[in-house]
Amino acid sequence: MTDRYAVIGNPVAHSLSPDIHAAFAAQTSQAMQYDRLPAEPDAFAATARAFFEAGGRGLNVTVPFKLDAADFADRLSDRAHAAGAVNTLIAHEAGRIEGDNTDGAGLLRDLQQNRGLPLVGRRLLILGAGGAAQGVIGPLLAAEPASLIIANRTPDKAVAMAARFATQGPVRGIGFPGLARIEPVHLLVNATSAGLAGALPELPPNLLAADATAYDMVYGAASDAFQDWARRQGAAATCDGLGMLVEQAAESFHRWRGLRPDTAPVLRQLRAGAG
Repeated sequence: MTDRYAVIGNPVAHSLSPDIHAAFAAQTSQAMQYDRLPAEPDAFAATARAFFEAGGRGLNVTVPFKLDAADFADRLSDRAHAAGAVNTLIAHEAGRIEGDNTDGAGLLRDLQQNRGLPLVGRRLLILGAGGAAQGVIGPLLAAEPASLIIANRTPDKAVAMAARFATQGPVRGIGFPGLARIEPVHLLVNATSAGLAGALPELPPNLLAADATAYDMVYGAASDAFQDWARRQGAAATCDGLGMLVEQAAESFHRWRGLRPDTAPVLRQLRAGAG
């Protein structure tokens, strides 16, 4: 019997998740089907409920529904509860739906294991205060940086998010204008979805330290504007979020199937295809 999974979002047509999970399934000999599931902005709960009632076993959740998914789940894993956002939904017995968040684990694995990037004692900056940012703040603070700043177009939202994680490490929230007054950072993570519309957050010069890495959570052409800006600002390294996507997908796959796939060949395959 083939189990059904999908990625739900808006937009979702661009998602590489079906290709990633198809590769994982082939690698681990799993009988599963993984599709794209678009949902209207006000119809997440109805769309997700219909999927599970039809026998679906799990969903990955992308923008803009990670906070909606946290409300939708019957119960949350510890890391989803800490994040207050969900990117993975898991169907259990009796129709109970668990929400998990694998974003932080995926980002850390890509930064630390795939890229060998040190985080201890470093200055970190996250752009955006939505579900994507919320899912990674706790794991980033657990890596013991010197500081973590959340910057958002709406300052109050960034301040509130920082307050949520204040007991976990040195974190504060500011508005974008405040970026002109901070010390240059070693890691800049773009957790906004501006790149999907070909846009770029309003960023001042002199934001990056000499050895800084600029990391965009979106991938492919949607990351070009951010990476181009970072290179012009002298970033030592720039990268999109394809590695994070593959690593968080592997964590979701493990939650669904109880197996951990090898991500390296899948990431190489996707990079080769993008080239």
